[in-house]
Amino acid sequence: MSDPVGSPEVDVRRADSRFVTDFGWLDSKHSFAFGHHRSRTNVHHGLLLVNNDDRVAPGTGFDTHPHRDMEIVTWVLDGSLVHQDSMGNHGVIYPGLAQRMSAGTGILHSEKNDSWNLSGAVHETPVHFVQMWVVPDEAGITPGYEQLEIEPERLSGGLVTVASGMPDHVDDAAIRIANRYAALHAARLAPGRSVTLPEAPFVHVFVPRGTVEFEGVGTLAEGDSVRLTGSGGQRVTGVTDAEVLVWEMHATVAA
Repeated sequence: MSDPVGSPEVDVRRADSRFVTDFGWLDSKHSFAFGHHRSRTNVHHGLLLVNNDDRVAPGTGFDTHPHRDMEIVTWVLDGSLVHQDSMGNHGVIYPGLAQRMSAGTGILHSEKNDSWNLSGAVHETPVHFVQMWVVPDEAGITPGYEQLEIEPERLSGGLVTVASGMPDHVDDAAIRIANRYAALHAARLAPGRSVTLPEAPFVHVFVPRGTVEFEGVGTLAEGDSVRLTGSGGQRVTGVTDAEVLVWEMHATVAA
């Protein structure tokens, strides 16, 4: 990781500029180069390397696969996602449930839209979720898993710290990540409801649902994002019922 440099910048990325992976059962939009997609200029913003906007058909999903040395946060918007891993963790992730997996020295996991295998009736609902990856402070940590439900009233009341490793968020973060320079915040915005963005060297704002008005930028629709460098403090206001995911980052990946 390295300290930020450069002057303030506001970089708007529209939904249709994202990389796309479509396997039939999976419709995935990538904010950064991912999988078979390659780019020398769009690989991260600050410490955020992956921001995948995924829809997975019922009865399908990601079979068991490995990860290492990455902090992975999953946020479900609609439907449910079943997580199982090689450490014995398993459960259903649903809207409002914050989930973090620390890959560390190595972990195997699967993610599928088949919650009826654990309980309940078979459904025909796709699961819509955003998966985000940030680098940890140190390589080779012990793998780990954490999840915690956030009350709808909190999410509708302003920016909620969903995941953080920053010392300032010891008491208010829902879950912890192994990076002391990064925090993820979320909010659900009714029309006319506003939140103020944190000020940080790097801020990434993603709109996974609805439409918002971004101060100084204009309207952002579903799938749009803004990358702020050396900035922050702008207001984001719901135009329709909307949701925003905001990464606050005080370092960047070393060049």
